Amino acid sequence: MKHLKREKVEVIFGYPGGAVLPIYDKIYDSGLFHVLPRHEQGAIHAAEGYARVSGKPGVVIATSGPGATNLVTGIADAMIDSLPLVVFTGQVATSVIGSDAFKKQMYSASQCQLQSTATK
Repeated sequence: MKHLKREKVEVIFGYPGGAVLPIYDKIYDSGLFHVLPRHEQGAIHAAEGYARVSGKPGVVIATSGPGATNLVTGIADAMIDSLPLVVFTGQVATSVIGSDAFKKQMYSASQCQLQSTATK
């Protein structure tokens, strides 16, 4: 959070989930304003709107697995429109990746590969 504050970030858009809950404690403690949508897609598109209107990067946080994949369209849209976004997603513990412990095997396909076509 200190790095976000140093960069003068004031607003974070995001939807909490297991993998990012510890980060949410830090957001609360930091005093940054958090916008809680009803879905991750709402977060990414709200961040796009914020970036479009303010000229500042929209900052988004979502949990791992389907939380991360729900951001794909908004990330691609922001890239096409040259809107600045900073997107954070969670990840399950390295020791359980591939074990299907979280029933997210289909979502553990490389998020980096999935998002790479829509990022700079």
